[in-house]
Amino acid sequence: MNLKRRTSEKNKQLRLPHTDPHFYEKVSEQIISWFPAVPREYVAIFIGTDRSTGDALGPLAGTFLSEKEPKYMSIYGTLHHPIHATNLEISMDTIKRRHKNPYIIAVDACLGKTTSVGDIITGLGPLKPGAALNKPLPPIGDVHITGVVNISGFMEYNVLQNTRLSVVVDMANQIADLLDVIDQRLTYDQTLSAVVAPSKLKRSI
Repeated sequence: MNLKRRTSEKNKQLRLPHTDPHFYEKVSEQIISWFPAVPREYVAIFIGTDRSTGDALGPLAGTFLSEKEPKYMSIYGTLHHPIHATNLEISMDTIKRRHKNPYIIAVDACLGKTTSVGDIITGLGPLKPGAALNKPLPPIGDVHITGVVNISGFMEYNVLQNTRLSVVVDMANQIADLLDVIDQRLTYDQTLSAVVAPSKLKRSI
């Protein structure tokens, strides 16, 4: 694979509606083009909480993916064991202890323009969780996937709380299916089997 193509500016982000008929093909190819030439342990971390409809995108997608029992991706962040603002740093420490030099795919919800709601954005590099709510959290991920669940600009916390569940569930299913497609293409001998690792950390109150 051409290294220049993998790292060119124009290929550092891809945005598509989750209803795009070629969604899986286009997005999986883009994400795989960012993967390292030398295999590493692949970790998918799903950020969010089940206490907010819009912010439940991450844990929903993590739960849906865990039900598919991926072979090569380790999963952190589900509905029963969410990873959120209060336990994110501890969770990252746990991941670093369990996995040697992991390649992290970070998934989170975000807010955007009216015309962007329903879009799924994939990008090379980390995401900044909590940015919509002005929470100072560390950037996470070698690549990231964010779903635009609602409109930004005013009372973001309330907007997340009042997001339509149907939209979030549909997008979470798309993200889980996308990562399952990618997992099925990870056939490197060096890659370790997936571990669906529940967090034993406290939930947010």
